[in-house]
Amino acid sequence: MRTRVLPALMLSVLAAGSIAVGGVTPAAAEPDHTASAAAVEDELLVKLKAIPGLTVVSETRPSGYRFFVLSFAQPVDHRDPSKGTFQQRFTLLHRSADAPVVLATGGYGLPVNPGASLTEPTRLLSGNQVSVEHRFFRTSRPAPADWSKLDIWQEASDEHRIVEALKTIYSGKWIQTGASKGGMTSVYHRRFYPDDLAGVVAYVAPNDRVNPSDKAYDDFFANVADATCRTALDDVQKEALKRRDRLVPKLEEFAARNGLTFARSLGTADRSFEMTVLDTVWAFWQYSRVSDCARVPAATASDDAIYKWIDDIAGFSFYTDQGIEYYVPYYYQAANQLGWPSLKFKHLKGVARYPDLYRASSVLPPELPAAHDPKWMLDVDHWVRKESSQMMFIYGENDPWSAEKFTPSGNDSYLYVAPGANHGASISQLSPTERDAATATLRRWAGVPETASAQSRALASLPDDDMLPTRGER
Repeated sequence: MRTRVLPALMLSVLAAGSIAVGGVTPAAAEPDHTASAAAVEDELLVKLKAIPGLTVVSETRPSGYRFFVLSFAQPVDHRDPSKGTFQQRFTLLHRSADAPVVLATGGYGLPVNPGASLTEPTRLLSGNQVSVEHRFFRTSRPAPADWSKLDIWQEASDEHRIVEALKTIYSGKWIQTGASKGGMTSVYHRRFYPDDLAGVVAYVAPNDRVNPSDKAYDDFFANVADATCRTALDDVQKEALKRRDRLVPKLEEFAARNGLTFARSLGTADRSFEMTVLDTVWAFWQYSRVSDCARVPAATASDDAIYKWIDDIAGFSFYTDQGIEYYVPYYYQAANQLGWPSLKFKHLKGVARYPDLYRASSVLPPELPAAHDPKWMLDVDHWVRKESSQMMFIYGENDPWSAEKFTPSGNDSYLYVAPGANHGASISQLSPTERDAATATLRRWAGVPETASAQSRALASLPDDDMLPTRGER
């Protein structure tokens, strides 16, 4: 099954002008700071270093901001802090102590070398930004790892402690945001610690409230776009499985050439091949547009053409031990709490070999348990529908992950669907009327006047962070 977001693994080089903090090798110092500006900067560093358990790893200075890579000592178990701690990475993009703070949660790991970028809410608010690496991803993993402590409440508690710590520095209101799994994570934080935040903007956040009842996903694939495109996708998917005797050897040769294996995840190249083919139509709609339907190969296309198209769309390297390794924490969460899309694949009857392959537990290493507990998602769904407030959900019309949406309450909460958008849906892709309404709501929550748009334009030199990097940056 396709992961809910592709976190960036692309390494970014720290910008020129790094300063030494906490043992980081120094680079050239900033040349043109006045004494008063230096005093303010020193005051910020002093306040950060004064937070118990926080380590300032590095600082760079992009246009209009200061950018810090930080780590924070977190309890392995927030219910029993005596069980030890681990270091959780996060970054801070600082503009002003009195500006709003956007808490960005990708739901996965940060890049190995994080760089400064702005989420859509941060740009709209001209705010500060705190980006948190989810527990158990990259270096933010306890050692030894007690996987029972990887749950939505523990991560929400991680974020709560970061918010409490930084509120000693920042007086502005806090808005949380995230896309896909990060959008889900932001909802869970709001559920358990509603007083931390003035509002949430959750992008393309799935809501698998009753895991086996996934008719919404099957209905999506039965109705998305036009029948010609749907038929072409179904036909090439079916044809690929019919040709597995010729296509699986291509995968095996590719894996041998690149040092890829299957033993700890799917078990065999044949199972990996089938999982990739099952994932292809989902991946197509997650990342592609209707205009890409013209590039779908015919069922009569050559073996090489069909293999290459599936590789381009879904990626045969993904369902290998090496491709899955980074995502094991996600699949563990999906198998035990979050749920996963259960599709019927009726058109593949007779050519698919492995019943129930398309599930989160299929890719987990054998030592990790998979026992789904439905109460968590039912609780969150009920709370969002009945009790939540100041929550905004952005979905894409042609995004399969948007098939099972959250239903916000009537308490100053909103749901928007971007026409024709995929898993990268954003406020900017809404109709002009809805875009303006969503932007006004966000600014109202954060206490930001309309004049903030001018400041936002002045900070155009920083790149956007849509929290959904392009395919391949897994």
